[in-house]
Amino acid sequence: MNQTVESIKTYFKGVKTEWGKVSWPEKKQVVFETMSVVVIVFVFTVAIYLMDLLFKSILGLIK
Repeated sequence: MNQTVESIKTYFKGVKTEWGKVSWPEKKQVVFETMSVVVIVFVFTVAIYLMDLLFKSILGLIK
């Protein structure tokens, strides 16, 4: 039991050490990349919606 507790403590000490080595991006970069993702998702959503309307109308002519 004691060895398990020591292993857990060692693990979290290592996590704390590695956490300090992480290089975090600046807020400006995070905001830009987040907005880029939102815009790309929006564009693809609109494109898929328009293709759906197009295919629905084409299939409506066949029926």
